[in-house]
Amino acid sequence: MGMNTVYLVLADELADWEYGHVAAQVSLQQFQQRPGRYEIRTVGLTTDPIRTLGGVRMLPDIAIGDVSLDDAAMLVLPGGNGWESGELAAFGKLARRFREAGKPVAAICGATVALAAEGLLDDVAHTSNFLEGLGSYGGAALYRDERVVRDQGVITAGGASALEFAREVLAELETFTPETLRAWYEFNRDDTVEAFGKLVASVQD
Repeated sequence: MGMNTVYLVLADELADWEYGHVAAQVSLQQFQQRPGRYEIRTVGLTTDPIRTLGGVRMLPDIAIGDVSLDDAAMLVLPGGNGWESGELAAFGKLARRFREAGKPVAAICGATVALAAEGLLDDVAHTSNFLEGLGSYGGAALYRDERVVRDQGVITAGGASALEFAREVLAELETFTPETLRAWYEFNRDDTVEAFGKLVASVQD
């Protein structure tokens, strides 16, 4: 069985802190229940380098027009600058392609604005940094003031909730067993010897 691709959006002024746990745990084999199932591919508006909010220069693997849904497992859209202005609206349209194909999408912080603009939050429970930041859209009644919300294959989170965002992405992808996922989250949240012991024990026969 071949790998399934988790597409990670890269855009100028990307928020460095919002995607790290996702990329690491999708790619690392440790603790996964089916190692080698997924790979990360980065996608930009073009294949030109981008520079993150932290000043890191990154090079997308492919341009947006070359995304294939055939082996796609999920689209992950980190936040950053540019979402509210509409200059990254093409990624919202890409998210619509994923949803129309029955593929999950995950957006954090400003990237949730692109989902709202495409009507992808009109019929699912969701969250963001704050309701007003999503502008005028059809799903305001379904907004939840929570750190992260996962509903019907759509994952949304505020920018201060990168760990919770990763937890729900990993749950949607079934990267870990439920027991391992709980232990992984507890360890990263609490950073205790006891929590690490639970994580290790969760993958031992």
